[in-house]
Amino acid sequence: MRILSIFLCVLMFSSCDYIMVQEKEGRASEIIAIVNTDKLFKEDLKDLLPKNISREDSLILVKSIIQDWAVKKLLLDAAADNNTLESLSNINNLVKDYKESLLINNFKEALIKEQLDTIVSEEEVERYYAVNNENFKLNEILVKSRYLYFNASLINKKEIINLFQSKEIEDAEELERQQLSFKIYQLNDSVWTELDNILLKLPFSKENLLKKSKFIQKQDSLGLYLMAIKDILYRNEIAPLGYIKETIKEMILHKRKIELIRDIEKIIVKDATKNNNFKIY
Repeated sequence: MRILSIFLCVLMFSSCDYIMVQEKEGRASEIIAIVNTDKLFKEDLKDLLPKNISREDSLILVKSIIQDWAVKKLLLDAAADNNTLESLSNINNLVKDYKESLLINNFKEALIKEQLDTIVSEEEVERYYAVNNENFKLNEILVKSRYLYFNASLINKKEIINLFQSKEIEDAEELERQQLSFKIYQLNDSVWTELDNILLKLPFSKENLLKKSKFIQKQDSLGLYLMAIKDILYRNEIAPLGYIKETIKEMILHKRKIELIRDIEKIIVKDATKNNNFKIY
């Protein structure tokens, strides 16, 4: 029995050694490139190759990947050999600082996501605007306008022009019902829009549009353009609240975020001091 046990142990260790050798040989057989002591294995390319790629395209892509890998490794080796200890130390410090910043920022973002109140009321937006509206001067011209463009062959052309010029609610509703006949349209003149964005769609000159004309009409070979300017705000005038409401909400949330981060930092320092984890000598 003793001899049998010894034989089984020897056989077991031999099998293990054989398996390890086979794994090493199998691994070595998958090497596709070597740069100094660095090796690129076949399995390293597995996630880099797209599925359903032809053999020819696959070979071209593999060659490109190998070339890029080799260039990177050779440049790294050359850089390591040609950098001074001082520069390498500076690089390591930069890497350390970057890693620490990533960890801290990820931690802060997790806390902010968990604790930040993201609901901003209309009253809060209005208060912020009232106090800071001098900081919201326009860099562009805004207009409240209506416009549309339809095919010149449209049968009820005169009817559409009359509906467009009318100030009656019923006529505006009827125009809305016919909007499928229009190639381009904006029928809501209660919204502020950048004039330059409108000029990208319509062949009117800026000078004509800035006259606050009640009605402007222009025809080309394909169709008819109609436009009416209701109101204008020029550069350096105070931006209307409706136009910058979302911007103000973002500013309020940013302020909350900064205040929350400061509170978190204070709590962390306070707890560390209380638990004797932070001392100043």
